[in-house]
Amino acid sequence: MNNNKPIKHAGRPGGPMSLTIPAEKPKDFKKTLKKLADYCRVYIPAIIVSLVLATAGTVLQIIGPNQMKKLTDEITAALNPLLDFKINMDAVTKIAILLVFFYGGAVILNFIQQFIMATITQRISKNLRTEISRKINRLPFKYFDKVSFGDALSRVTNDVDTIGQTLNQSIGMIVTSFTMFCGALIMMFYNSRILAFSAIASSLLGFILMMLIMKKSQKHFTRQQEELGLINGHIEEIYSGHNIVKAYNGGEAARKTFGEINEKLYRSGWKSQFISGLMMPVMHFTGNLGFVVVCVVGAALAVNGAISFGVIVAFMLYVQLFTQPLSQFAQAAQNLQRTAAAGERVFEFLSEDELEDESKKEKLLENVKGAVEFRNVRFGYNQERTIIHNFSAKAEAGQKIAVVGPTGAGKTTIVNLLMRFYELDEGEILLDGVPLGEAKREEVHEQFCMVLQDTWLFEGTIRENIVYSKENVTEEEVVGACKAAGLHRFIKTLPDGYDTVLSDKSSLSAGQRQLLTIARAMVRNAPLLILDEATSSVDTRTEILIQEAMDKLMKGRTSFVIAHRLSTIKNADLILVMKDGDIIESGRHGELLLQNGFYAELYNSQFESVS
Repeated sequence: MNNNKPIKHAGRPGGPMSLTIPAEKPKDFKKTLKKLADYCRVYIPAIIVSLVLATAGTVLQIIGPNQMKKLTDEITAALNPLLDFKINMDAVTKIAILLVFFYGGAVILNFIQQFIMATITQRISKNLRTEISRKINRLPFKYFDKVSFGDALSRVTNDVDTIGQTLNQSIGMIVTSFTMFCGALIMMFYNSRILAFSAIASSLLGFILMMLIMKKSQKHFTRQQEELGLINGHIEEIYSGHNIVKAYNGGEAARKTFGEINEKLYRSGWKSQFISGLMMPVMHFTGNLGFVVVCVVGAALAVNGAISFGVIVAFMLYVQLFTQPLSQFAQAAQNLQRTAAAGERVFEFLSEDELEDESKKEKLLENVKGAVEFRNVRFGYNQERTIIHNFSAKAEAGQKIAVVGPTGAGKTTIVNLLMRFYELDEGEILLDGVPLGEAKREEVHEQFCMVLQDTWLFEGTIRENIVYSKENVTEEEVVGACKAAGLHRFIKTLPDGYDTVLSDKSSLSAGQRQLLTIARAMVRNAPLLILDEATSSVDTRTEILIQEAMDKLMKGRTSFVIAHRLSTIKNADLILVMKDGDIIESGRHGELLLQNGFYAELYNSQFESVS
C-alpha cells in the first residue's frame, strides 16, 4: 500500500453520492461466467474429481428405486395364496443390503464432493479478495473520484461472498441434477415407456414456466447488486462524518436519503426474490401432478397386467428424482443469476485502467537534497475543467515554500501533483533535476513526509501508528519525535503508554490526533515535507509549541506549506500566491505586503492591523 494518501481537493469532482443509478448497459452474463470459469482454471482438476464423485453418488441414488421395485415385487408375490403368503426373506435381505450400500455410498461420495468444493470455493474467494486488494493499490486516484469507497468495499465483501457461495452450491448441484435427470429418464423408459411419456408430459409445463421466471428475474438481481453497493457507499459516508451530521442536524436528511436508497434496494430485492421464489412452488406442483398421473396411468396398466405393482412404486420414486432436478436447476439458475451480477461488478473493477507499469524505470532518487522545479504544469481532474493552467515555480533545497490563495485556487492540487498522485496533462516537475515522471512512484513517495488537515489513524498501538510503514525505528526515535511534538507527556499518562491501542472508541481529541500524525512525519525523516494546515485543529498554546517543533523539523528540508492562516507563514522563504490555477504573486511576506496586491488583501482580511 502507498505510504501516503492523496490530499482531498475541494474542487475535485465526486462529492456526496447521487441516489441515481446510471442507466443499465447491456449485460453479457455468458461472458461474465466465462471469465469466472477462466479464473477458476487452476482448480479445474480438483473440480472434475469433485464432479465425478457427485456423479457416482447420484448414479447410486438412481439405482435405488429399481431395487425398491424388486423388493416390492417380492413382497407382492408373497400375497399370492398359491404361495401360502410366504415371503422369500433371503431375497428381501439381499435387496435390503444392496439398498443400504447404494444409499450409504451416495452419502459418503456426496460428503467428499462437498468437502472438496467448499475448500476450492473458499480459496477462490480468498484469491478474488486478494486480487481486488492488490488492484486497489494499482488504480489511479482519479478512479476514486468517480466511485464511492462504499461501492468499492461492497465488491470486496458482498460480491465476492456471493460468487463463493454460488460456486459451492451450484456447480455440484448442476452436475448431480443433470445426472439424476438423465438417469431417472433412462430408468423410467427402461421400466415403462407409457408411464415415462406420461411423467414427461406432466413435467413439461413446469419446465416452460421455469424458463420464463428465470428470464424475468435476471434484471432484478442485477439491480439488487448495484443498489447494495450504493447503500454501502451511503452508510460509509454518513458513518465517517457522523459528527458533522449531528452538528448540522443532518440526521433527518441522512435518514431520508437512506430510506430512499433502502426502499429501492427493498423493491429490487423483493422482486428478484419473489419472482425467483416462484420456481420452487411451480416445481412442487409439477412433481405432485406427476405423482397423480403415474398413479392413474399406472393403475390402468397394472389392472391390464402390463406392469407389476413394483413398477408403480419405482415410478413414484423416479418421478420425484425426475422433477427434483428441475427445481434444483431452477435454484442453481437463480444462484447463477446472482453470481453473474456480482461477477460482472468484480471483473469490471478488476478490468479498470491501472497506473502505468513502472517496472522498467531505473531512475533512482538517491541522496535527495530537495530542490523542486515546476515547469509549465497544466492539469485538470477531468477534461472538461482545467485546475492548473500554466504553473511554473522553483524551490531551492531546504527552503520553506508557502502556497496561499482562496479556496479552489489549486493549492492542494499542486501538492498532489508533486507527490505523483495524479499525472500531469502538460509540463513536468523536477526533483534535484530529475523529472518525477522518470522515477517510480514509490521512489517519489519515499522522499516525502506529510501532515494533513484531516488526520488518519488506524486501529493499532500508538507506537505502530507513529512508525507506520517505516522499518527499524528505535524507541529513542519514537520518544524523541513525540517529545518534539509535545505528545510524550500525554502518552505517559495512558495506562499502557506507547502500547495503548487506538480504535474508534479511543477518546483522543482532534489536537492529540494531529500531534500523532506530526510525530509520524518526524519519524519518517524524509528530505521533503508537506504541511496542509497542520496546526488548524489545536488550541493557540499547543499551536505555538507545534510551530516551534515544526520549525526545527523543517530545517534542512524543503517544505511545502498549504496555509490558510497567513500568520503561520510569515517566516517562509518564498510565498506563492495562487488564484484560478496560476501564480499571481510571489515573494517573502514583507515584500508581498509592500506590493499591496492580492496577498495584502488576504492578509488584511484576517487582521485589523498589520504589525
